[in-house]
Amino acid sequence: MEYKKITQEFIAPTVEEAIEQGAKTLGITQDMLDVEVLDQGSKGLFGLGSRQARVRLSIRNGEKQKSEPTPRSERPTVEKPKTEKPKAERPSPVVTDTVETEKDPVLKLAEDVVWELLQKMHIDAKVEANYVAPIDERDQRMVQVEILGRDLSILIGRRSETLNSLQYISSLIVAKEHGEWVPLMIDVQGYRERRERQLKVLARRMAEQVVHTGRRQNLEPMPANERRVIHMELRNHEFVTTESVGEEPNRKVTIILKKQK
Repeated sequence: MEYKKITQEFIAPTVEEAIEQGAKTLGITQDMLDVEVLDQGSKGLFGLGSRQARVRLSIRNGEKQKSEPTPRSERPTVEKPKTEKPKAERPSPVVTDTVETEKDPVLKLAEDVVWELLQKMHIDAKVEANYVAPIDERDQRMVQVEILGRDLSILIGRRSETLNSLQYISSLIVAKEHGEWVPLMIDVQGYRERRERQLKVLARRMAEQVVHTGRRQNLEPMPANERRVIHMELRNHEFVTTESVGEEPNRKVTIILKKQK
């Protein structure tokens, strides 16, 4: 039986599935197909931005006798589609104890999310996540993710815009995967420590204005880690107190006079 030259495109979650689907649809075996990979597809990041694979299949010209199948050794081979370069695997943490303890699932999720985003940005760095104690009983404990490596200034950006964006996107993905909001702070090469010193100066200056004018001062919206710095700096102030108002991600600190006894 002579096969006419037929070309058709197929879409599936993976290249292999697309080829298998095409062979079944055309009613022939895969070794009778010429394969052109149009799109390798992508699983996306934690389910976001996934893309299916797309292939173009062509039936080779030739005869196929049902009574005398072509010996396996004589069958034409299908050139396997080229695959993308394997993604770098995240290095496993070094375990010093003889018994390895299981990583807290929220911390592991935060590390995985940030590491995956860094890989998408082609940035090689080490990621470590830990908990930071809450300020009071009304706040959740915060997850702090440290990014360690060389020449990571690109992650900070002008006025920490890039770092804050990375932190915001990471927070959204962690919240989606975990099922609820998780206060998250990302630091790069000690940048947050320098920012903390600036916030402490701001807190003292705003407190002075409250004392002199008697009017409350509302600071700009800040992430939980920066609000925490303001609260901690003024918690023992003689004349003012602080409180967080609003909803995430627009929650901010208000500085007010203490009620005189």
